[in-house]
Amino acid sequence: MTTARTVAVVLAGGIGVRVGLGIPKQLIKIAGKAIVEHTLEALEASPRIDEIIIMMNAAAIGELDHLLDTGRFTKLSRILPGGETRNDTTQLAIAALEGDDTKVLFHDAVRPFIDDRIIEDCVRALDTYEAVDTAIPSADTIIQVDADRLITGIPDRSLLRRGQTPQAFRLGTIRKAYEIAATDPHFRATDDCGVVFTYLPDVPIYVVDGTAENMKVTEPIDVHIADKLFQLQSASLSLESMTTVPDLSGKSVVVFGGSYGIGESIVQQATDAGATVHEFSRSSTGTDIRSAKAVRAALAEAQSRSGRIDVVIVTAGVLRIAPLVESRKRDLKDTIQVNLIAPAVVARESHPYLAETAGQVVLFTSSSYTRGRAGYSAYSATKAGVVNLTQALAEEWEASRVRINCINPQRTRTPMRTQAFGEEPVDSLLDPADVARVTLNVAASDLTGQIVTVNVAAMRNAGG
Repeated sequence: MTTARTVAVVLAGGIGVRVGLGIPKQLIKIAGKAIVEHTLEALEASPRIDEIIIMMNAAAIGELDHLLDTGRFTKLSRILPGGETRNDTTQLAIAALEGDDTKVLFHDAVRPFIDDRIIEDCVRALDTYEAVDTAIPSADTIIQVDADRLITGIPDRSLLRRGQTPQAFRLGTIRKAYEIAATDPHFRATDDCGVVFTYLPDVPIYVVDGTAENMKVTEPIDVHIADKLFQLQSASLSLESMTTVPDLSGKSVVVFGGSYGIGESIVQQATDAGATVHEFSRSSTGTDIRSAKAVRAALAEAQSRSGRIDVVIVTAGVLRIAPLVESRKRDLKDTIQVNLIAPAVVARESHPYLAETAGQVVLFTSSSYTRGRAGYSAYSATKAGVVNLTQALAEEWEASRVRINCINPQRTRTPMRTQAFGEEPVDSLLDPADVARVTLNVAASDLTGQIVTVNVAAMRNAGG
């Protein structure tokens, strides 16, 4: 028996009127990439998907041509023009596909947080059913109103669901539904399951569970929510899987701030994993990363020793606890220079070396970047700046293939923290070795523009 192929059709025909940014919403960049690229990455990574087709807004179809040539999306076979409406676009996709038994997943390009579990559930369900929807329970009470805005009904919320995508079908089924719909002069539907429900009423439509994160970027506020979700999570990398350090044999790793704490653990683990490690800091080598000249000299030395630089990691930082109006000018200046200006300097000076190796910069932020903390406002501000620096450079450096990511460790047992906050319960703090392990896994990954949060709970789940 031949297993049916599974084709993911990415519906990217929107023009982005509601989102209000002047470009098709699927092309809006979040976390260093167009939204549609995040969606493609999720589909590309799924072993259940054999082929991907994009149905693109015809007026902007050329904007995605480069995705066919980069080698990033090996399953992407075609980018075709979409129609004027969602249903028109679906029909054009159906016309481009063959084989009644083919499994087809129609997914909104602007739902970038689709996960592999949803994809697998949809594909598996098609082994039993001919039509599948994705939905989540409604958290709100739904009311029905008449033309006079008077309530005419309040359905039982426990039976209601909010529809998402993918919507999945056997190709022959969705094709037949649209053929029947074409004979109806009053045909109207907002989604593809609605077409099957109306015109093939005897075909059961199975519903798989979606997720709250599988949101659709439609309104301006959705762009900000999606951006924050990318900041707060790294969907492409599971912390629970990071029980070991990857093999770094043949890699040249530069660590600025590697003489103690997290940096020291990174140096040790990278060395044990086979990398050639070059450690620079004020205490060990007299390297002041606030100085472009000093950073330039350190990188040149590392290049001279190893002949290449694959990863540059910046763990150096300062934390001064004091209300802003009571802070010494020198402390304030050090906080800004070491925590924000220095990472920018290191990133700029590292770029030429990393462009030769398609390498990566790894910076460090803090949980205080999400909300400024009283008592160390300047520190919080610089850490928010590092996050924005990371995301901006991921976009700037896309063409040069240089990646940049940021580690966000929660409370960690380091000399800097102890000096600032004193002794704290050991079980409430991360071990620097765990943060180092995550850092090196990120450094060995293909991620870019990601803010990877490491917390105690995640490390306990990972066995750390």
